[in-house]
Amino acid sequence: MFEPPSVDDEVVLVGRSNVGKTTLMREIVGRKYDVGKRPGVTLEPNRYEWNAESFAVTDLPGFGFMSGVDENRREEIKDGIVRYLEENADSILVAVHVIDASAFIEIVDRWESRGEVPHDVDLHGFLLDIDVPVVVAANKMDKVEDRDDTLDGIAERLGYPPPWRQWDEVIAPTCAKRGATDALFGAIREKLSAQGRDDLLKFF
Repeated sequence: MFEPPSVDDEVVLVGRSNVGKTTLMREIVGRKYDVGKRPGVTLEPNRYEWNAESFAVTDLPGFGFMSGVDENRREEIKDGIVRYLEENADSILVAVHVIDASAFIEIVDRWESRGEVPHDVDLHGFLLDIDVPVVVAANKMDKVEDRDDTLDGIAERLGYPPPWRQWDEVIAPTCAKRGATDALFGAIREKLSAQGRDDLLKFF
């Protein structure tokens, strides 16, 4: 459904609709992309490639609720994301799992109270299952009142026992719209360096 890059390796941004993936994409590549005012604007991947390094950053479409997008199309998009990640796992250096830190805990708890597996928890587990290195961008931290309590709750719900700070190579507090990406970029750099791709550190 979604085309892979024409280069060898990539970093992908994944997550629900309206969590700030496209804004984060702009921060990474230093170029403007259209950012919608409503969920579900990105229905196809946005991608930027650096041919010299044979490297790309790909912003995959969001999943979940999308205003004006019917349920069948939403399911197609979700299935396409899963298929893309699975088929390209070997070339994905890092998956940046972007979440809305201000809403994540409430959404997860609501789903679990109905006996359902929340999309974000399912996605995170899937990425680990296919051996893709993952960093969680806990975005929209400017809307969070108690930073450490919220990050502890996020870590716990994703299977990382609190305190969150012991997982700072995985859980990265972020505010993409304000350019607060130091923790996230530091975690990405660690993942890249661990794979011998220090040539890519200059992008983060």
